Amino acid sequence: MSRISHKKAGTNEKTRFEKIHTEIMDNSVKASKAVASEIASLIKVKELQGDPCVLGLATGSSPIKVYDELVRMHKEEGLSFKNVYTFNLDEYYPMQPDALQSYVRFMKEYLFDHIDIPKENIHIPDGTLKQEDVYAFCQKYEQRLEELGGLDLQILGIGRTGHIGFNEPGSSVNSRTRMITLDSITRIDAASDFFGEEYVPRKAITMGVGTIMKANRIILMAWGEGKANIIKRTVEGPVTYETPASFLQNHPNTTFVIDDAAGAELTREKTPWLVGTCQWEEALTKRAVIWLCQKLEKPILKLTDRDYNDNGMSDLVAERGSAYDINIEIFNKMQRTITGWPAGKPNADDTYRPERAEPAKKRTIIFSPHPDDDVISMGGTFIRLYDQGHEVHVAYQTSGNIAVFDDDVVRFADFVKDYSEAFQLEDKVAKELFDRITKQLKNKKPGEVDPKEVQKIKGLIRRGEAKAGCRYVGTEVKSHFLDMPFYETGLVKKKPIGKKDVQIIVDLLQEIKPHQIYAAGDLSDPHGTHRVCLDAIFKALEELKNKKEKWLKDCWVWLYRGAWQEWDISDIEMAVPISPEELLRKRRAIFKHQSQKDRPLFPGSDSREFWQRAEQRNRGTADLYDKLGLPEYEAIEAFKRYHF
Repeated sequence: MSRISHKKAGTNEKTRFEKIHTEIMDNSVKASKAVASEIASLIKVKELQGDPCVLGLATGSSPIKVYDELVRMHKEEGLSFKNVYTFNLDEYYPMQPDALQSYVRFMKEYLFDHIDIPKENIHIPDGTLKQEDVYAFCQKYEQRLEELGGLDLQILGIGRTGHIGFNEPGSSVNSRTRMITLDSITRIDAASDFFGEEYVPRKAITMGVGTIMKANRIILMAWGEGKANIIKRTVEGPVTYETPASFLQNHPNTTFVIDDAAGAELTREKTPWLVGTCQWEEALTKRAVIWLCQKLEKPILKLTDRDYNDNGMSDLVAERGSAYDINIEIFNKMQRTITGWPAGKPNADDTYRPERAEPAKKRTIIFSPHPDDDVISMGGTFIRLYDQGHEVHVAYQTSGNIAVFDDDVVRFADFVKDYSEAFQLEDKVAKELFDRITKQLKNKKPGEVDPKEVQKIKGLIRRGEAKAGCRYVGTEVKSHFLDMPFYETGLVKKKPIGKKDVQIIVDLLQEIKPHQIYAAGDLSDPHGTHRVCLDAIFKALEELKNKKEKWLKDCWVWLYRGAWQEWDISDIEMAVPISPEELLRKRRAIFKHQSQKDRPLFPGSDSREFWQRAEQRNRGTADLYDKLGLPEYEAIEAFKRYHF
């Protein structure tokens, strides 16, 4: 098992820009197990000493796998929590403990109900108090913590604003447990859990920065590309009230444990040539040259020896001979990523093309996590694949039923009723459906799970829109609705991926035996569905590989990114130019998803509509290619190949 080291920040050349000791691990599973191992060791040491072990606990997605591992260690290895006292960081206010969004409920579901911790040892801020009683509660919270000797270990996540706990920007380094007003960005990020921003509480009770800073040991965890920018700002930036997590630079025993994606913006990862000697392999050379172009605002072929030497890349020039040779090499590599034939150009030399010429007509599957990711993320390429005569299948992995407004359900139920009356159908089922649905939705509380019938109707609405999108692209496009079981909870929080989810993918792949697979590699999706859907595809491919399926040798996998983020230009391996006409067709295909038009239920932090995000991102990619000195296009959709 991986271990967390206790080195100080900036103790070697690679980490000299970092002011907090940061451990980067391959993935969140390995990292979470390392954190859980340290917690377990601390519990055991304290037990041997006859002392209580006082833990500060966090909620959210970051610590879930840590809690899973602690539960496993309790059940399989006999790890006892009888000497453990816990203090949770925060709770929404007001909040009932049994509400879906309650952190009391969260902690019970993920940890407390599965271990032997005494109930009286559990401390969580109380969201049911009268407002005038909150101050006294917070004082007692701090007092009880001090009576136990303070926190032995505090685990943290980090918000996009840099908040720890609910200590929003502006929080004092000396702040204690108190009620605070939530930042608008925090409320937007929480909107999906509450089925709408308007239902997110405006206040919360949180442990203060000063309380956190008094912990003997602090571990902060962050996973995914979405946390990369705030991690860089916290670890390498100045200590500032605008980024409360930056106060941790002044804590003597803090470690950030992050995965590769969350560490992507740190200097040692993004621009390692600035912190030491590099092994200039192909991918790093390409990344460095593009970085230099963007920094100096120069096209590739105009870079000089001095440009390289003045920006920490003199050893690259020394190794390769001259800037001219490097420039030509990288220019050619970037030019060869561009193709108007995403499934290969028939009867053409494919030596330097991203895709194979043969077979001339390919079977292609586009996996779409939600019922609109296909057209939002790669609609132009989807259109081109169909227009160029390939057999195109679209596999919609989930129903997308939680992302539909209640008003749309009533509208469709009303249509069924009116249809029945207009054609004088005697069946009363339609009217009963309308009456039942409107009653169910009228009685539904904010944030409450939809009844199964409503979930089904919402799923059918999304399915109908997906079919309309496919028909707009072409009548012979084949759509498959997989309705993977992990998604069907009625909540933003989903079940873990299971064997049934993977088997559904395996069965479809076996049926079609595709030459090409397109899948969403957009792991910054804030709701996690894209990540799970991609994991299911990878597991299915691994299973088929183990079965030695012959067709798999001729199958290539291309990853696209969606509404949240684009590939870094240095990672792009296939760039498909989109003409003005194709961009308009893509927009119209997106418009077929009417329930997501104007104002989607879960827009994330970006207020733009999905078609606007997609077009601006595609135009932005084309602009980057243009600035590198490559051909100028209206828009470009980008892909990275996955090798399995």
